[in-house]
Amino acid sequence: MLDVDSSTVIAIVVASYIIAFFLAFGVGANDVANSFGTSVGSGVLTIRQACFLATIFEISGAALLGYKVSETVRLGVFDIELYKDEEQTLMLGYLSALIGGAIWNLAATFLGLPISGTHSIIGAVLGFTLVPKGFSGMKWNNLLWVTSSWVISPFLSGIISIIITFFIIKFITEKPEPLESGLLSLPFFYGATILVNLFTILHDGPSFLYLDQLTWWAALLIASFFAISVGLVVWFVVVPMQRKRIHDSADFMQKDVCQEKQPIDNIAEEKTNGAVIAMESMTLKSTHDVESAKIEAENCTANEKMNHSGGDAFNSEKPEIATLFKYLQILTACFGSFAHGANDVSNAIGPLIAVVLIHQEGNVFQTGQSPYYLMIYGGIGISVGLIVWGSKVIKTIGSDLTTITPSTGFSIEIGSAATVLLASKAGIPISTTHCKVGSVICVGAFRARALGYREPKKSVDWKLFGNIAMAWILTVPLTALFSAASMYILTSLVPSQKSQPSSFF
Repeated sequence: MLDVDSSTVIAIVVASYIIAFFLAFGVGANDVANSFGTSVGSGVLTIRQACFLATIFEISGAALLGYKVSETVRLGVFDIELYKDEEQTLMLGYLSALIGGAIWNLAATFLGLPISGTHSIIGAVLGFTLVPKGFSGMKWNNLLWVTSSWVISPFLSGIISIIITFFIIKFITEKPEPLESGLLSLPFFYGATILVNLFTILHDGPSFLYLDQLTWWAALLIASFFAISVGLVVWFVVVPMQRKRIHDSADFMQKDVCQEKQPIDNIAEEKTNGAVIAMESMTLKSTHDVESAKIEAENCTANEKMNHSGGDAFNSEKPEIATLFKYLQILTACFGSFAHGANDVSNAIGPLIAVVLIHQEGNVFQTGQSPYYLMIYGGIGISVGLIVWGSKVIKTIGSDLTTITPSTGFSIEIGSAATVLLASKAGIPISTTHCKVGSVICVGAFRARALGYREPKKSVDWKLFGNIAMAWILTVPLTALFSAASMYILTSLVPSQKSQPSSFF
């Protein structure tokens, strides 16, 4: 039986709290870029604004939904019966898992590589149990299910994002009046986002809010009511305001769709339906007179799909469309941050939860529910990590892999967040990194082909993606190695539970 008051056990608990914060810090610096990297990359949010919103929604997601995933991390990798009457050894194992995960997360963030916090913890838990027990008691079916989800999730996320991108291109950007088409779609987009988010919270939700007593249809009914209400508010309030703001905007009045910045003095202006199209600094082919500039302006729309320059259709977006999706992308980024909190915060502090429950219950079985204050603790650690050190990976996700505009950022956020939330409700610890990068790659490649990009293979930085994929492959073995090494050292230094003296120090 575990002596919960021994100095050795208390030292393990205190060390677990400290290392768990460093792990959460590393996950925040690395993984939260998944949620807000595309918003920062498209220019919708500054890094400071992203950090503020992430703090709120990461902690909310962890507190409201994170308890389900932490159970898989703690109990789903190996048979806990192996450690019956060896509570202290198991506590040392979870401390080792925290150390292994923290080392790799901090190292990857230093290198600017977006890795998976989920992979880190699963690999670390797998690594520590190999030292005292070898491969005995491994739950291979669970491990196969979890690891297969890591492969399936980026494809699923990418497919959802591609479908949304297709509808945006087909029914909004390619319409004769894209502004009106976009405005008409806003109530649906806002309502659908609220519906999915609320339903995942309400259905089989946390017991301290009594949400676990709601039936699925009651949860759907409540979520639908709020979604419809939001849609109506958007239709009657937001849409008219957006229409007026965009029409009054100077960005909408000056559509420099295919301009290139060059030191040319000739400026030609053409009035079309009351809007002035400024053709300042345009590349002129054979002559620099005003008439040829007008002819080139008329051909601009036809040629913009084939251009491969700074102001082409792939690398830019019409100002009115960008404005429409700006606020939507903020909403979906918050949605994604909430999903990340639900999935990855619980992964980061799953071993800490195990240590605390073993200490509280005096046995290895961890029958109690994950304490909510630990979820909040992990959320705070993640938020601090993002604020202090998150800009490196935000840049990788937000701008280095492919060009991201507000509309594609919206598609990416919805696809990845929906996939992560569904997995969180099922208790599957999937990788938000895989989902987000999968969506970024799929949308970048699809949009390049849909817009007739001249060199679609160059629409995505495949070399950078190769480096990211290599980091993904190395994550599980490296964290397992770090965790196993930590476990070996700790079990060598700390007296066993049966022979330990009265004091650890």
